[in-house]
Amino acid sequence: MRLDDDSFSFDLLKLPEDYFENSYEYFALLREYSPFHANSDGTIILSRYDDCVAVYRDPVVWSSDKRVAFGYKFGSSTPLYEHHTSSIVFIDPPSHTRVRKLFQAAFTRKALQAFKLRIAYLVDGYLDQLQDAGAMEIVEDLSFKLPIEVVCDLLGVPSQDRLLIREWAVAILTALEPRIDDVQLETGNQAVIDFKQYLRDLIRWRRAHPETVAATEILTILVDAEMDGQKLTESELLHQCIFMLNAGHETSTNMISHGIHEMLRHPTEIKRLNEEPSLIESMVEEVLRYHAPIQINNRLSTCDTKIGRTNIPAGMIVHLIVASANRDPKQFLNPSRFDISRRPNRHLSFGLGIHICAGNALARLEAEITFQKIFSRFPGLQLISPATIAPRVRFREVTELCVSLK
Repeated sequence: MRLDDDSFSFDLLKLPEDYFENSYEYFALLREYSPFHANSDGTIILSRYDDCVAVYRDPVVWSSDKRVAFGYKFGSSTPLYEHHTSSIVFIDPPSHTRVRKLFQAAFTRKALQAFKLRIAYLVDGYLDQLQDAGAMEIVEDLSFKLPIEVVCDLLGVPSQDRLLIREWAVAILTALEPRIDDVQLETGNQAVIDFKQYLRDLIRWRRAHPETVAATEILTILVDAEMDGQKLTESELLHQCIFMLNAGHETSTNMISHGIHEMLRHPTEIKRLNEEPSLIESMVEEVLRYHAPIQINNRLSTCDTKIGRTNIPAGMIVHLIVASANRDPKQFLNPSRFDISRRPNRHLSFGLGIHICAGNALARLEAEITFQKIFSRFPGLQLISPATIAPRVRFREVTELCVSLK
C-alpha cells in the first residue's frame, strides 16, 4: 500500500496484491487523499459516506439501470444480461416501482412473524449439532444453511434441491465481480438457464398440486399478485425469484459468519450481550456496519451533475464503496472499533432510498435469533482459526470459520 508522489495508486481493475488483507486501510487512504478516484477504465470510485448518501438519495440523476454496462460485460443477448438487467436492484422507476410493490408481498410483517418460530427451530437444531460434536465449521453448518432454508421455504423449494440452488447462485453472483473470465461467464449463463427452467417446473407443480403449498410460501402470491390490474410477466417473475433466492442467502450468510467471527475476536462483547440481551438489535447493526456483506454498489449519471464541488459528466459510472462509507470517521466515532452498543449507526449496508434491500427485515431477524441463541448457549465458544475470506471484490464472503467449545 502506498501513496505516489502526486496521486494515490489504486485501481479496482488491477488491485494491489495485499488488497484483501488490507482493504480497509486502502479505503481510509481513498477517503483522505482521493475521495473522487479515477479507475483506469474512466469510472470513478466514491469512498466517503456523504458522497455515497448523496448518490443513493437521487435515483433520477443516479440510475441503477445496467443495460449499457452489462451489455459490454455479458453481451446483450446472454442469459446473464437478461437476468441482471431485470433484477429489481438494476432497474429504475417506473418499472422498479411497480415490480417492488408486487415483490414486497413476500416480506409483510405477517409473513416475517410466521417465520420467527421456523428460524428459531432451525437455529436450535444447528446448535444441537455443535453441542454434540464440540466443534463446527460455521459457514457450511450454520450461516449458509439457515438463510438458504428460510428463503427456499419462502418460495417452496424442496430441501433436496437447496445445494443446487447454491451452486447456481454462486455462479450468477460471481458474474458481478469487476473482472470475470470466460469460464465464469459460461458457467453464469448456464446457471441462469437452468435456474429459470427449474422455477418454471416448480410453478407448474405448485399449480397442479395446490394442496402441497404451505401457508408461508409466497411463490403463489407472487404469481397471482396484481397492482392496478397488472401482474408480473413470466420473465419478471422468474428473475425476481432468482434474485430473491440469490440475495436472500448471500447477504445473510456473510452477515452471520462475520458476526460470529467478530464477537469471538471481541469476547468482552459476548459478555456484554449476555448481560444485556437488549443490545441484540444494535449488535446486528454493528456487524452490518463493520463488515458490509456487499462492499461495492454502482450507479450511472443520467445528466451532467456535481458531487460536492466535483463536476460529473452524463454517462459516468461511479462505484460506491459501501465498506469505506461505513468506516468514515466523519460519520462514525472510532469507526475501526467494533462496538455492539453503537448508536446511532446509519450504515449503508442495505443501501438507501428506493433501492434499500427489500429483505432487510428478514435478514435482521435471522441474525438476531442466531446471535442471541449461539452466544447465550455457548458463552465459551472459541475460534479454532481466523475466518477465511474469499478474494472477491463486490462481496465480502467468509468461506470457512471453524469454532469449538471449551
